Amino acid sequence: MRNCITLCLAILVGLVFPVGSSLGETNTNYVTLSEPEIEELVRRSYPYVAMFNVNNKFALDTDNPMSTRGYNRVKANTTLADHRLQVIARPNNDTLYIGAMVDVTREPVILEIPAFNSTYVSLMITGYDHYVNIPMSTRLGDFSNPARLLIYSDRTPGYTGQKIEGIDKTFEATGDFLSAVIRVMPHANEPARLENNIHAMKNLRVMTLGEYLGGFDGETQFIPWTAAPGVNPNLDLAQDIARFPPYGATDFDIFENNLLEVMQFVFNHTTFDDDNELDRALLSIYEPLGVVPGKEYDSRNIVRIDGDLIRAIAERVALSELAKVSDEEFKKDTALHVFKPKGQMQLEQLTFQSIIGPIGQPAAEAVYPAITTEDGSPMSAMHDYEIVMAPEEMPPATAFWSATLYDSENGFFIPNEHFKYSVGINGGMKLDKNGGIRMVIAADKPRGTPEENWLPINRGNYNVDVIMRIYAPDLERFENWTAPRAVKIEN
Repeated sequence: MRNCITLCLAILVGLVFPVGSSLGETNTNYVTLSEPEIEELVRRSYPYVAMFNVNNKFALDTDNPMSTRGYNRVKANTTLADHRLQVIARPNNDTLYIGAMVDVTREPVILEIPAFNSTYVSLMITGYDHYVNIPMSTRLGDFSNPARLLIYSDRTPGYTGQKIEGIDKTFEATGDFLSAVIRVMPHANEPARLENNIHAMKNLRVMTLGEYLGGFDGETQFIPWTAAPGVNPNLDLAQDIARFPPYGATDFDIFENNLLEVMQFVFNHTTFDDDNELDRALLSIYEPLGVVPGKEYDSRNIVRIDGDLIRAIAERVALSELAKVSDEEFKKDTALHVFKPKGQMQLEQLTFQSIIGPIGQPAAEAVYPAITTEDGSPMSAMHDYEIVMAPEEMPPATAFWSATLYDSENGFFIPNEHFKYSVGINGGMKLDKNGGIRMVIAADKPRGTPEENWLPINRGNYNVDVIMRIYAPDLERFENWTAPRAVKIEN
């Protein structure tokens, strides 16, 4: 294995990197990185690569059934996700989603949010930096009444936080291109309540500030608040796509093919803080590569990198992070410290969350403990398993909980004719007479096991994971609670 890579400069005069950077020796022709330095580059870049990839898949990928087909558009997904959704690792099968892809590069954007009749609803906003913000939640007393939320960044033209009549809340984002995701517990076992919530989901609106203020050219185009009359902030899909570097089928594709182009775009649309250690380290590691905020990307004037090696190291990093799912000590230390706002996370947690599944909620809203075997060995699809909880062992959820089965390799649901991937309240789980539960992972439903408590698998030479979701957890109880173990059923 090679011990270093050489990053060759394009043959253009005047491209000189700073001497004494953190990335090894530099001169006017080459920057040499060791494999540990490449690994650091990958770890610090992964959250940004993952979020750039997933955000644009949800905004621009017409093959994605959850796509909004452009920015400043909304998509209400009124059916639970199934195995055909393969654009995000470890998706949710418990809640319905409203996804709004938000672009605040031209003017502020407003979410007009209806009231919901649900035990649990939350709004999560995430930019390319992968820090998670929850500006609204039923836990905070929101969603019982309609509300308007205005979103902007410090690069949004003309807006500095001034009050706008009729706006209930404002949120300053750390990025210009954002995912705004509303999770709704649908109450699928209550038809009238379910119908009410679906109706509300279909009535959420996304509009620019210009649209909200009523600017209109008399025909079809709203006049942006800060732009010249007649400029339409809502681009068609082809125009939207043309504004972005290509996203990848996987994150590894970006690492291999266009890492510097993507990171330059990310840098230009992300707020960095000089007082934030992670921000300073990220900017420092890219400066010798010619990637700095505010610079225009030019393929003729960049360093050349060995994409194959960077991809290989990124794949190695991903495998090492995925292995931590079975590390009890790591899980205990990390469970409450992922999916948090900026300033509340360390690099290890940030990298971990970007690899295991790039969009999740902070601990106050949800925790995601893994169910493992007693000895930590992988669960194989060649065997059946049972997961048993006595009444006193049930998850400490104040809203609801679930257990979801995934293919370990890709983090997707396991295809099955029953379209069943989780056990939980929304799936109508069956408790025993004492208030406990027995869940079974099996190719065929065992006799005596309620179908609601069965997690189907297809026999094959692959491993499976079970991830729990505990919504609105009692964190005090969670500190002393232990996730159940999966036990192999001996036939």
